[in-house]
Amino acid sequence: MLRLIAPRLAGRMTIFVAGGTGKTGGRVVTRLQDRGVAVRAGSRKTGFDWARPESWAPAIGDADRAYVTYYPDMAVPSAVEDLSAFGKVAADLGVQRIVLLSGRGEPEAAEAEDALRAAGIPTTVLRAAWMNQNFTEGGFAEMVQAGHVTLPAGDVGEPFVDCDDIADAAVAALHLQAPDDLYELTGPRLLTFAEAASELGAAYTRITLDEFAAALPDDYAGLLRYLFGTVLDGRNASLGTGVQDLLGRVPKDFSLFAQNVRG
Repeated sequence: MLRLIAPRLAGRMTIFVAGGTGKTGGRVVTRLQDRGVAVRAGSRKTGFDWARPESWAPAIGDADRAYVTYYPDMAVPSAVEDLSAFGKVAADLGVQRIVLLSGRGEPEAAEAEDALRAAGIPTTVLRAAWMNQNFTEGGFAEMVQAGHVTLPAGDVGEPFVDCDDIADAAVAALHLQAPDDLYELTGPRLLTFAEAASELGAAYTRITLDEFAAALPDDYAGLLRYLFGTVLDGRNASLGTGVQDLLGRVPKDFSLFAQNVRG
């Protein structure tokens, strides 16, 4: 079992972070900078855009390694083509290692992982469950603030994982010298969405998938239909050991996250 605690990235390394202002990317940027690592944060604010391949090389620049999150999700059809092309650009620029955040239990995401790896760069894949911060920094935040979460999720347990754990794991993985590897990141227990809402101090109402999708922009309706209608079928109702394997500690429990949200 690999255990890396508070890793220090050696030398004058430069890390490119795709999604450098996102839920996990922003945390990775902060952690790397706190360790004195040079960071190139890729986001639309800095000119990096997954929809504009010509923006990738200037954003990566002289980076030695990269942490990659794909927008909007690894399961969308464009992910395979985009990550294949991104891998080739990164290889041409001399990137020596990639850490990729992927979706747990998504066959489409696994195909995109393979497309990135085809570039020949050693790649660590972090497959993450639903994130705690979806309730505070994502699309469910307004519901939690209003005290009433309405989603098309039933009684299936989900091992919600904290973005702080994902970021810590990503920084540890960026330190690795190993060949391709994969870690499944989860929290320490299973909760239904109703249980999660209750711990956050909010009521929960289950609605139909059609009712949920009708209130979404067309760009997101299909993706969230897939995530709620397909992935939440019990396939992820088990715990992974990625946080423990990479960091040598247990993942943060949802209750700690909820306490911070409630103040």
